[in-house]
Amino acid sequence: MTADVVVLDYGSGNLRSAERALAAAGAAVRVTDDLAAAAAADGLVVPGVGAFAACMAGIDALGAGPVIAERVAAGRPVLGICVGMQVLFEYGEEHGVVTKGLGLLPGGVTRLAAVRLPHMGWNTVRAARGSVLFAGLPAESRFYFVHSYAMGEPAALAAAGAAVTTAHHDTDFVAAVERGPLSAAQFHPEKSADTGAALLRNWLATLPSGD
Repeated sequence: MTADVVVLDYGSGNLRSAERALAAAGAAVRVTDDLAAAAAADGLVVPGVGAFAACMAGIDALGAGPVIAERVAAGRPVLGICVGMQVLFEYGEEHGVVTKGLGLLPGGVTRLAAVRLPHMGWNTVRAARGSVLFAGLPAESRFYFVHSYAMGEPAALAAAGAAVTTAHHDTDFVAAVERGPLSAAQFHPEKSADTGAALLRNWLATLPSGD
């Protein structure tokens, strides 16, 4: 059976490219702000571009936070992409302003300690041992990044029981995380050509109707 996937529309961008990539990977995809559909889908994708605070404001205005949290608590798959990954953490700090996140992953998102920002373009990643998202992909596969902020404490996140994939841009940062039903990528799999498509297929295969 084909997995039913909802791309959550809470006013952020990056919706249609994610929709197209997931459809190409084999999912039946809907872009919607319908929280009942988001709760019921086999898989929920939380996209996000721009500022952490703006994305959280959109999620709060829609009332989507509890739906995302309830899915994770019930063991129902969620995939965060870019700022959609960042909002899963406890907080984000931008320009000295701290914004509360969803708190589904420990720690916070801060400005990358890098000379060149934004970190934009292709970069290799070091996949976590036993990663499901990166299964079958060559070592140090390349993905497309566009960001100035990230979770910068991979070891602390790993100590909390997550499988942590890292990348390096002057400093190590969290490129992807997997913990139970919750998966997330700082890069854009929908813009990452064949490697991104393979990652999305791996995620779809974890869904109740994805095998």
